[in-house]
Amino acid sequence: GSQALFLLESRARGALYMTPSAAAPDRPDLQGLGLAQLIEAAGARSGAGDVRGARDLYAGWIEANPTSPFLFVVLFNRSTLDSALGEMQAAAESLRRAIEINPDFLPAYINLGGMLEKAESAEAAVALWSSAVDRPLLMTGDNVGHVVTTLTQITRVLSEKEQIERAEQAVKRCLDISPNRKDLVEQYFALRLQQCKWPAAEGSERIDRKALLRDIHPLSMAAYTDDPMLQLAAANRLVAQASFDSARSANFDRRHAPIDISKRRLRVGYISSDLRDHAVGYLMAELFEVHDKTRIEVFAYYCGPDSNSELTQRTKANVEHWKPIRDLSDDDAARMIADDGIDILIDVNGHTRDARLGVFARRPAPIQVNWLGFPGTMGSPFHHYIIADDWIIPPSFEKYYSEKVLRLPCYQPNDRKRVSDGAPTRAEHGLPDDAFVFCCFNGPQKFSRFSVERWFEILRRTPHSVLWLLNCPQETKIRLQVYAQAGGIDPARLIFAPKMRNQNHLARIPLADLFLDTVPYGAHTTASDALWMGVPLLTLSGRSFASRVCGSLVRSAERTRDPHTRDAKERPDRVSSGTPIHNASEAVVCAP
Repeated sequence: GSQALFLLESRARGALYMTPSAAAPDRPDLQGLGLAQLIEAAGARSGAGDVRGARDLYAGWIEANPTSPFLFVVLFNRSTLDSALGEMQAAAESLRRAIEINPDFLPAYINLGGMLEKAESAEAAVALWSSAVDRPLLMTGDNVGHVVTTLTQITRVLSEKEQIERAEQAVKRCLDISPNRKDLVEQYFALRLQQCKWPAAEGSERIDRKALLRDIHPLSMAAYTDDPMLQLAAANRLVAQASFDSARSANFDRRHAPIDISKRRLRVGYISSDLRDHAVGYLMAELFEVHDKTRIEVFAYYCGPDSNSELTQRTKANVEHWKPIRDLSDDDAARMIADDGIDILIDVNGHTRDARLGVFARRPAPIQVNWLGFPGTMGSPFHHYIIADDWIIPPSFEKYYSEKVLRLPCYQPNDRKRVSDGAPTRAEHGLPDDAFVFCCFNGPQKFSRFSVERWFEILRRTPHSVLWLLNCPQETKIRLQVYAQAGGIDPARLIFAPKMRNQNHLARIPLADLFLDTVPYGAHTTASDALWMGVPLLTLSGRSFASRVCGSLVRSAERTRDPHTRDAKERPDRVSSGTPIHNASEAVVCAP
């Protein structure tokens, strides 16, 4: 048992207990067969493609050696092969027996919890994992690693289920064990942002605030500060610490490839995980329809989850080449793009979820561009350009970007064919008919103390008004209501809108009178939604990309009234200086 080496795969599934190599007998005597020889014999069968034969070998050994001290190991290994054969009930039973025999064997809890999650029993999975990490375990290196793995699984599932407070508690336990894990710091900080817990960068006995700030993910940094130098540093640090195995190969490195379009069309490729029912997907829907197909050959490399949505089908119908790459390695995806001879490769993810940074690090195209998906610099040596406009990145701000800045009149595309469904009433959405309705449909991770305090000041100075927000987890909702109460605002004046299908959401936006933006990470798709539906916006542009997008959209919509307001404390708008709003258009301002 002490010689066994546990090899854990990326998500703690499909791993086998391994022992030092031993000769594999062709016809083993199962009762007298040692653990090392058993694993070697099963591995030989599995390696030859006989997974069922390997599983049956384990099953026979279990039957022949019911009192072996290694029984829990063999049951675990059998379960991985049961899973590979799709026999999930048998796999689960093997894992339960392994836990019953050795209650301190955490790998079995990890895998069984994963199976419960897959069977849509997420709460049961969390309960099982929690029972594992709460055990009084012997403090070994393996056990510490297994506890951290289990806690990260708990964090992930609870985050996906929007049980953010419990997720934070789990990741904080991880940090107590491994305070220098960058990915844990990133999760902890992001979870605090989602809960509107201020200050978000709250240290502890095991990790100080400086360490938190050093390891903030670039996307969270955009919500934390509008300091463009800090944002450049965060992006560059992430890229510098990333590991790009086989990042340079003659098979797909085309950084110096010539672009000769004298006898062919320009080949443009988009890498995105969001060509589906997603904010970015909505923005790009019509883009693929208006590409000049006589001059441009369009490739879409989709790296997102499986989607058969109407929007995905619309996108597929309007690109010449739709190529899923989610299940491909970075090497294989880069090789595909290189073989396609792409001239311009556009990163529509940047530093966001499901991004394929490793593909861009392999430089499969001579020109690589950062656009739309991530509101900031990539801080990388392999993104050559960033697409913006003259408001989002003024010439004096170019020094904060690793890319060369290219500008459009407005960097954000929109879908002119978007549809709204119905004409709802305020009463149907719990809004008072005779009140002035302020709204903000940004996610709560964008709610800074700075923004919320100014919202409440506006409510105080605007009698008979309410603030309409997008629904959020219950703990966050209660926290915002407590903040309101402390600020002298009746919590009932905060009204929360349930999440709806996009066309239904668009239809309800005109029920509001004025959209109040967030600082420093402002409204992007939500801003264009509001403007498209005729609702004016009040925004404050800062120094960073994410803080200036809404200002760009307001200017592009030709709704700007006072482009020279600068001091948010003294006069961000006429409302905060003491004048009640009677006409929504009076308050529209885009402040640099």
